[in-house]
Amino acid sequence: MKYIFLFFATFFLIGNTAFSQDKNYQIRTLAFYNLENLFDTIDNTAKNDEASPMMEIKGNRSEVYWDKIDKLGSVLSKIGVEKAKNSPAIIGVVEIENDTVLRDLVAGKFLKDKRYSIVHYESPDKRGIDVGLLYQPRYFKPVNHQSFELLIYDNEGERIFTRDQLLVSGYLDDELIHIIVNHWPSKRGGTRSIPYRQKAAALNLKIMEQIRENEPNAKIITMGDFNDDPIESSFKKIMKTKRKKKNVNENDIYNPFEDMFIRGFNTAGYRDNINLFDQILISSQLLTTNKDFSTYKMLKAGIYNPKYLINSKGRYKGYPFRSFSWGTYTGGYSDHYPVYTYLIKEKK
Repeated sequence: MKYIFLFFATFFLIGNTAFSQDKNYQIRTLAFYNLENLFDTIDNTAKNDEASPMMEIKGNRSEVYWDKIDKLGSVLSKIGVEKAKNSPAIIGVVEIENDTVLRDLVAGKFLKDKRYSIVHYESPDKRGIDVGLLYQPRYFKPVNHQSFELLIYDNEGERIFTRDQLLVSGYLDDELIHIIVNHWPSKRGGTRSIPYRQKAAALNLKIMEQIRENEPNAKIITMGDFNDDPIESSFKKIMKTKRKKKNVNENDIYNPFEDMFIRGFNTAGYRDNINLFDQILISSQLLTTNKDFSTYKMLKAGIYNPKYLINSKGRYKGYPFRSFSWGTYTGGYSDHYPVYTYLIKEKK
């Protein structure tokens, strides 16, 4: 097997922003993490959760569950600490079974002192996979949240039940921002699945349009495991994302991860392919070209992949150090790397 060289993207700087030394700035981290099948150990007869790796574990299932909770909590607690001096103010998460696993996660030893709250809705996904949002109430205060159903159908007209898209609007300190959390349909089925993700992209745009009806200059961030790389049609043809800041016009969507992907960075590896499915996209209102940081603006974006998150040996050397493989628990973290962005503004 060819091993994929996974480039380190931790603290990948977007642009060369210069700051006045006589001013003080505050930085908030927003992060996203695919938690790789964070399921509880109880069989839910209303869902096909038996297909989850957690339910395939034959013995010591409870021990596996709590070890995974601690490992994920440890990762989340460290993202952004170097610059923001704190764990992320906001974290989008996917591949979770329910609000129970999120409550266990935020109550774990690595996150309990941060006092994260959660936003969660049950999705119609047949396996029971949901999306959610964690936030520190001292920094972010939601004022509204809503789940948007993605309606897609196969060639026979049968509905494909998949994850909803979650919109959470609230005040980051004193500024209203809008976060969309995504987990788009997988690539299973090859090219036949492309229209499903294009429909997901179209739903994203519809949500943004709804936000802008009441707030034309809304600050919008859409994050998730999109199951598409930044150069694919869902982004370039449907959402018309921009790779370079200089090409971003009003209400355009900037994707800092497109340039990373072209340079060889990635968040997941599968069958000797590298993919950058995990991304955070930024609306034009969160960019600056004149170094005006009187309100929150994007400072940088990156992939959090310290050495301990990378498999160092065996068949999957160089891939993300995942939790499950062939029905067994590997003691890893996730089959995806987390991603993050820093927002910065001048302290008044």
